[in-house]
Amino acid sequence: MANTNTLYQHGTLALLVPGLLDGTITMKELLEHGDTGIGTGEGLNGELIILDGVPYQVDSDGKVNVVKDDFTLPFANSHFGEYRDLTAVEGLSPKELETKIMSLTSANTFFSTKVHGTFTNMRTRAVKKSHKPYATLSKTAEEQSIFTKESVEGTLLSYYSPTIFDGAAVGGFHHHFLSDAHDFGGHVLGFGGVTGNVTLQQFDTLEQHLPVNNKDYMNYDFSDWDILGDIHKAEG
Repeated sequence: MANTNTLYQHGTLALLVPGLLDGTITMKELLEHGDTGIGTGEGLNGELIILDGVPYQVDSDGKVNVVKDDFTLPFANSHFGEYRDLTAVEGLSPKELETKIMSLTSANTFFSTKVHGTFTNMRTRAVKKSHKPYATLSKTAEEQSIFTKESVEGTLLSYYSPTIFDGAAVGGFHHHFLSDAHDFGGHVLGFGGVTGNVTLQQFDTLEQHLPVNNKDYMNYDFSDWDILGDIHKAEG
């Protein structure tokens, strides 16, 4: 039976900051730890969202692709979905949505939310794949495409990490989106409002997996970097 209390994370957001963008886990391996998740491909190759065991990649052209087992990622979250109904919302902005969710749960543990509904003025992004020698996260993230939809039905898949884990993950919420038509999505930059249903899954365990077989990562000195500053700039 799948363990639905554990959030699996491969890599850290911190390792992306200086440009350690090698793919260090395959999609096949990631899916052994969950049927739901988010991530990015080697060289920040697009934005990933896994729903019902199917891994979708939104690439820098805005195309939604189902990726194969050998697709590799430097950073990803996954878990086995077992969401429970939390609340219905009508016309809430991102900030209002987050405030509503936080009023119904705790800020001191990891959780995931899925919001299915209609979103207005949805803005997403995906980064163009880069190749070695990789640039820094902030430099690579400049090569991003931004997509907008005035009104779109779909799923907002989010992970919340307690502030104390900022750097390993994004402290607070990290949102990815996929339209029901599978023709639009990415890392969420913002939206006007959402009307729909919110479901939640809380975790009591974080399983943090590090790329110990990657020499660049194992030999890297992170001490000269403003890790948190760079993460907040790139992930905002």
